Amino acid sequence: MASGSVYRRCSCRDGHGRVVGDGCPRLKNKRHGQWYFRIELPPDAAGRRRPRRRGGYASATEAETALDRVRDLLGIAEPGDAETLRKIGDLVSVVISGKDPLPEVEDVRRLVRAGAQVLEHPVLDVVFTEFLASKRRTVSRNTYRYYEAHVRLYLRPHLARIRRDRLRVGHLDAMFEAIVEHNERIAEYRASGDRRKIAAVKWQRPVGPTSMHRIRETLRTILSPAVKQGLLAMNVAKLVELPPAVRPKPKLWTPERVQLWRRTGEVPYRVMVWTAEQTGRFLDAAVSHRLYPLFHLIAHTGLRRGEACGQRRSDTHLEAGCIEVANQIVQYGWETAQSRPKTPSSEGIVAIDPDTVLVLRRHLACQDADKARLGADWVDSDLLFTEPDGSPLHPADVAEEFARLIAHAGLPPITLHGLRHGAATLALSAGVDMKVVQHMLRHSSITVTMDTYTNVAQEVAADAARKLAASIPRTAVHPARALGLPSGQQRTSMDSATMEGTTMNNTKPQVNTDEDLGCGGAPSGTRTPNPLVKSQLLCRLS
Repeated sequence: MASGSVYRRCSCRDGHGRVVGDGCPRLKNKRHGQWYFRIELPPDAAGRRRPRRRGGYASATEAETALDRVRDLLGIAEPGDAETLRKIGDLVSVVISGKDPLPEVEDVRRLVRAGAQVLEHPVLDVVFTEFLASKRRTVSRNTYRYYEAHVRLYLRPHLARIRRDRLRVGHLDAMFEAIVEHNERIAEYRASGDRRKIAAVKWQRPVGPTSMHRIRETLRTILSPAVKQGLLAMNVAKLVELPPAVRPKPKLWTPERVQLWRRTGEVPYRVMVWTAEQTGRFLDAAVSHRLYPLFHLIAHTGLRRGEACGQRRSDTHLEAGCIEVANQIVQYGWETAQSRPKTPSSEGIVAIDPDTVLVLRRHLACQDADKARLGADWVDSDLLFTEPDGSPLHPADVAEEFARLIAHAGLPPITLHGLRHGAATLALSAGVDMKVVQHMLRHSSITVTMDTYTNVAQEVAADAARKLAASIPRTAVHPARALGLPSGQQRTSMDSATMEGTTMNNTKPQVNTDEDLGCGGAPSGTRTPNPLVKSQLLCRLS
């Protein structure tokens, strides 16, 4: 292998149209022509020589710098490692032939250390294809669907032609800016009133902050193996800044929010939760429905929709007063299948109260009667809740039936998952320890439980305080009402006619009884109403 050299030549031609080359007399002028380097690369796999050259450099210094880069690349191979030396020669040959920039020495050294088969980073389109092929065998079907959708809809259209080692934060910023612009276009078309524009975005949904974070997480997962193998110095996906994805927190259907909903039809928050009275009204309205036992179980234990639909009879231990959550029905589009719960922490034992045990006993008796009546037509699925013929329930059908029953009962709307939120909220408002609620919901961390439910538990406590105050009969109106007391019906003896004109016997001369403080005082021993003082229940929950 030659050490290489640099030289200058031009493209001038003689009178016969032939290139003069090195013999051009004008090369004596230093500004005439271009500089080149030439070098003998290692023989290819067939043993053929590979002399290569590259030009276009403005000075001898630039050509020498490029030649030094090639020498450094070839010097990466250990002495005697002919295979690696050949691979580096293959890489340099392809780059020179394709007129591409020479690769960085550290990038190639990293590839050599990782034992890469090809000493060049592939374009991301190839990386995406290999990623999806590997994940199809190793992750759940639903997780694979998320990965595939993120790659197909967002990553591949924007990043497919970029080489893996040349991916920069700017590329990802541009991708997310395009997503935001598309969100704005969807909103504009829907508000335009133009039927053609509305039809153009009919099945499209805006991509929110949470989905953007998930898209970035998918890309981070795709690039992570290359970082672990030493092929990349860092994971660029970690460096992208996105708007914060705030987990929606449940809000209580207070009387004020119910009035707003009845007046305008507006649901004030994304996740709403019923009060205990509203939950009771729903269960009373649905008590004769065939799915009542399922709704009752979710309302009292906080099971997820798929877990309730997939609960097995063999995992239901009524004598012990508990159920074992070990199965769920999952949707793949409209298709469904049974699988284990979403995470290992989602599996566990959940205690059930005696009333729920009675409800489930009666349900099992009815199910056994249906099985005996249908005989061979019964589908034996070992599921606790089924269609009338024993076949599995479809979670979407259950959710639709739940919404229909809510409308029939005249209650403010919540989702079926909101019934799970309600079980947690009511448990906390009843004084159940946060750790016990975490175990009931099978959250992986108590932080998730606290972040999600502390706020709504305080709303429940405040609602209880208002109801307690309203339940005390009063006949007189106290001037403290002007300070913001909630009820206009509360009256005290200080407001009664018999107190008008009465002078209080002040035994403390330092107190000026003639000074108007703007508010009547309360009798001795009366606690001053202060909206900043929390109730005991609220203090216990905060």
